[in-house]
This record gives sequence, structure tokens and C-alpha cells, in this order.
Amino acid sequence: MIIVSAKRSRFITPPSPYWIKSTPETSFPELGEDIQTDIAIVGGGIVGLTAAYLLAKHNLKIVVLEAGRILQGTTGHTTAKITSQHSLIYARLKNQLGEEPARQYAEANENAIKFIADTVQENQIDCDFQWRSAYVYTQSDQYIKQIEDENQAAVSFGIKSTVSGNCPLPFPVKAALRFDHQAQFHPLKYLKSLVRLLPESCRIFEHTRAVNIEGEQIPTIITGQGRRVSAAKVIIASHYPFFDGGGLYFARVYPTRSYITGITITEKFPEGMYISAESPARSLRSTPFHDNELILIGGENHKTGQSANTSIHYDNLLTFAGDTFQVQDTLFRWSTQDYTTLDGIPYVGLLTFNHPRLYTATGFGKWGMTNGTNAAIIIKDLIISGNNSYAKVFSPLRFTPKASAATFVTENANVAKHFLLGKLSPALAEQNIPAGDARIINHEGEKLGVFKDDNNRLHIVDVICPHVGCELSWNEAERSWDCPCHGSRFTYEGDIIEGPALSHLHHPGEGQNQVEPNVFPTPE
Repeated sequence: MIIVSAKRSRFITPPSPYWIKSTPETSFPELGEDIQTDIAIVGGGIVGLTAAYLLAKHNLKIVVLEAGRILQGTTGHTTAKITSQHSLIYARLKNQLGEEPARQYAEANENAIKFIADTVQENQIDCDFQWRSAYVYTQSDQYIKQIEDENQAAVSFGIKSTVSGNCPLPFPVKAALRFDHQAQFHPLKYLKSLVRLLPESCRIFEHTRAVNIEGEQIPTIITGQGRRVSAAKVIIASHYPFFDGGGLYFARVYPTRSYITGITITEKFPEGMYISAESPARSLRSTPFHDNELILIGGENHKTGQSANTSIHYDNLLTFAGDTFQVQDTLFRWSTQDYTTLDGIPYVGLLTFNHPRLYTATGFGKWGMTNGTNAAIIIKDLIISGNNSYAKVFSPLRFTPKASAATFVTENANVAKHFLLGKLSPALAEQNIPAGDARIINHEGEKLGVFKDDNNRLHIVDVICPHVGCELSWNEAERSWDCPCHGSRFTYEGDIIEGPALSHLHHPGEGQNQVEPNVFPTPE
């Protein structure tokens, strides 16, 4: 529900993803003892659960550890497009990495579409799976050549792609790139069905946060409750690798947030999935909703912790919706976070050269349905047979200086800038704080984040991120403290929403300004 004022839309309910609200909550136990297993998977999203589903077919004992509830993280906050059309990517990959790596990226994502479709059909999964064409459109002359180049690259890789001067959207476009035989679904209906298909040899533990890994020959996961999980192989599918292992992932992936609104409209939505070539991006799709359809409009991408007014992003999407359709109601809104790698291809495979029993998957760049599925397939193959035809192009151990160097410099300069800004800029002087707002204040020479809730109660935390010590920023749309350096997020009470931080925010007198140990471990 939204109340619209002259200045901005004021949401009177907290953000709530449609996928999560429309499926029953899971209730798996917390790990209460030390255990041994064949495969330990950290993370209960699309990578972890798909990997569990695949590996369970090989009669392996599997343990899945999830810090909160499964499917409540990025997988539950997606737009859920099952597509190999990842905006305008193939011409760039072909130019920067070469034709064969770009071809393999395309094939791997096309294969992921087929895998999901086959899995839905074989298991008769009711998850609103629908075949749809996917479009990249532009209303600007400057993107026409890019769309034409993208089409040429996609066709050369075997994708059913065409370019035209129009698309089904109710406004004129200069050019539109169409990929056929793409799809969409309800991701949680799909993945919760996979969970129900898991055998007894696969155990899931919720509210069990992994905080470290010890040992080389037999890796042992240490949980926040002090429990130990020993395994022959470990898959780190925690969105951002909770254990770095000397892989320097903090400098190789960067976090961004984007926003989604769920609306109903009076007219029929033009069948298809859409995304604009220009920025700020506009992403559109529909999904069955009772006897009607829910229209998801997303976009408004920005670096995590680096937007002065996060509520305006929802307002911008609603303005676009009102300019495009006859809007009946706005029923849902939520934001999501994802990580992007330096060269634009996810890191999937061995965590580092020095940890041959640890695998990871991260950096899906907002295209997690196919990339996440593909990651699970690759890691399953590496564990079972030691080989996968796409493993090299996705390997975290790859070296791609032409595609990575400029991004590495830009993104890490951005991190350094915000780290120093937090250290050098004075905190705001203590002042009256309106209900529902937050301030950073000086208190005895320390910077504290103070949030006043709707009942005028104050919630005070240290605003130094326990990951590497960056100063947090207030996210007023989500009522969270967000890290502008590496994307950790915390509730206003200091609890972790998402990593890479592994510990909560300190409260005054609790030993604040302590950075987590072993954030930058050296290779053994």
C-alpha cells in the first residue's frame, strides 16, 4: 500500500518480495551438533539447492547450511527471468575475451534454460513456467549500433535473435533486440519443489551461519554457534564468499542494488520480457497473479550504500509505470543486491589454487537464474568427474587483463574513496531525529548510527562495518545500514542482512571499531 504525497511516495508497509509472500515459509532445524558429510553446501539459494538436487543423485551425503531461511536472500528477490539475454553483453565479451569464451558463456546459459525447462517437465513442477521472448529495447539513437552488434554476436553463437524497429511495448522504440525461446517462472515454487525431491541423505539446516573454514585435507566449517561440519568437499554458495581463502574476492567483485515494484494494470500486458539498453534501466515482465497478472517493473541500479535517497528509486519506477500503463494498484516492492565480476563473467569453480576441496559461485551480475543454475551444474561436474566443458571460462582462477583491468582500477578506487570519506568526514552533530529517520552522531569522539523507530525508540549501533572498517550509510527505503565498500547490510538493530560481514554491528560499550580477523588471509 502506498500513500502519495507532493514530495514522494511514502510506503506504509516494509518491502516485501512477491515470491516470498506467495509461498509458505520453510522450517528446517538449526544445526545442534558436530557432523560429518560428503558434501557441505553453504547457502540455500538457487546455486546451493540446485547443486544439492544434482549431487544427491550420486548417492552422496549432503548438508546445506543457511544463515537465515532458505530462499530468503537474493534468489527470493529476483525478477526471475530465465534468459541468456543479459542486456548487451555478447559483443563486449567477444571483443574483450575472444569469440570462444563468449560463445561458451552463451551456450552455458542457453543450456541452463533447457535444464530448468526439462526439470519442470520431468517433475511436473507447478511454478508458473512460461516460454517468452526477451527484448532489449532502446529509445535512443546511440544504442542502435550496439543492439545491431549484439544481434550479430548472438546469432553467431547460435541464439535465435532478431532486430526490429519496434516491440510490443506501448511506446515507440528506435530498435529492439529479440531473443526467442526464453522463459520466466516463479523461482521459489520451482526451488521449493526441488527441496521436496531431495532424499533423506540431504539435510538442510537453517539459522546456521558459517563463519570460517579450517583444515586442508578435510575442510571443517565453523558455525556462529560453534558447531563444526566436516566434509570431503565444500561449496560456498553464499552469494558473496563468506570465506575468502586468499582469493581477494573483496577486490574482484562489486555490489550493486536495484529495485522492483509489483503492480496491476487495467490493460493486457504485452507478452514478453523487456529491459532497456539505456540507464537507468527499466526491466518489465508479468507473472500470473490470482485471476489476473502482476506486472514487475525493475531498475534504478546503483552501488550499494551510495545513494543519498533510496526511496526515490521506487518513486521513479512508479512514475515510469504510470506513464506507460493504466495502473490499478501497487501491491509489492522490494530491492535486491548482486555482485558483478571484473570481466562480467561469474566466478564458478575452485575458490583458490590453495584450496582444492573448496568451490565457490559468485558474481552473477543480476542474471542469477541461468548463471546460478549453470554454476550448480559446473560444480557438480567438477566434483563428480573433475571436468566440465565450460569450467575454464567461468573459473575464478582465470586471468583476463584486457576485460578486467579498467574495472579493477575503477571499482577499487571507489572503495578507497568511500573508506577514506568515512574516516575523514566529521559525523553530524547530535540533533533531534524525526521518527522513522536516522543520523550519524558524535558521541565521545565515536561515530554512532542512531535510528528512531515509529514508537520514538532509539536504536544505536556503531557504524563501522566489521568486514574491513568502512563507514556505513543509512538506507531509508529499507531501514538498513549499508556498506558502500563491499555491500554488507545490517538492520537498524545491527543484525546482518547480508554479507560479506560475518558479525553484527557493535553497540556502544560492546567493543566497537573491531574489524573481523582474517579478512585478508594470506595463501598457505
